[in-house]
Amino acid sequence: MKHQLWLTLFAVLSLTIGSCAQKLDQKIAIQVPYLFNADSILVHIKTLSSDAFEGRRTGTSGAEKAKNYIIEKYTHLNVLPFVPDYQQPFSFTARGKTYNGVNVLGLIKGSQHPENYIVISAHYDHEGIKNNQIYNGADDNASGVAALFAVAEYFETHPPEHSVILAAFDAEELGLAGSHHFVANSIVPLQHIKLNINMDMIGRNDNNELYAVGTAFNDTLKTVISNFKNPKELTLLMGHDGKDGLQNWTMSSDHAPFHKKNIPFLYFGVEDHKDYHEPTDDFENMHPEFYIMAVNTIISIFATLDAMHF
Repeated sequence: MKHQLWLTLFAVLSLTIGSCAQKLDQKIAIQVPYLFNADSILVHIKTLSSDAFEGRRTGTSGAEKAKNYIIEKYTHLNVLPFVPDYQQPFSFTARGKTYNGVNVLGLIKGSQHPENYIVISAHYDHEGIKNNQIYNGADDNASGVAALFAVAEYFETHPPEHSVILAAFDAEELGLAGSHHFVANSIVPLQHIKLNINMDMIGRNDNNELYAVGTAFNDTLKTVISNFKNPKELTLLMGHDGKDGLQNWTMSSDHAPFHKKNIPFLYFGVEDHKDYHEPTDDFENMHPEFYIMAVNTIISIFATLDAMHF
């Protein structure tokens, strides 16, 4: 069933995003409509975290199957290939072993500022099979990959103003190798990548809390997140940036290579739970209502930032 969901969001006026702090001149409450199929993205998580994908370990048949699944969904959702056949292969060495990984990169062309890019990312790899147990990685990070599909569906009826790269990175679990390769071998000049929105573990939290990391490094992002009106099903928090006494997530996922190049980022994620990097990170342990609202929140924040010229 197609769900139409509305969130109340404070829009920021007279503000541009940049390396220096900007002053908030005015804010108003508006409603941002968007559409995506909530049932479908839950099915995507269930599928990608099923035993058939064998934990999606980089370089395995399970990872190959996941890669092909993402390409199939991108094609169905009218996402253009950013690179030939959507695939950016790379090789790297980690833990004394050489791996071959593949980033899956899709493109939605911007309607107003096509020369400038926002990268929305999520890693699709996980831990694979260890000690004859499959680590399915439902929250880590089938949840983020399924959210990429929700974003793509949203764009079918709400084309972005900036060009958007939908990046499903490989080998995050092996030292962020996929995102490091993407940034180090950028296909567009890095100065044209204006923002990275990274999603890694957004599918469950006992307290219905979702963190946005990255606001400590950019006052405009801090203003936008501060002015977001939380829905009753979710509390959006800032932190985990090395400045608040909490665990520092600044370099913990695929946003790190962007941050190292001084590209603004927002990383959306939840606190570690008991099934983190355990074979029990299964679809059955997801929190569907929280997850859908988390995706809604991320899309709403993207819509606010995309409306800014930066």
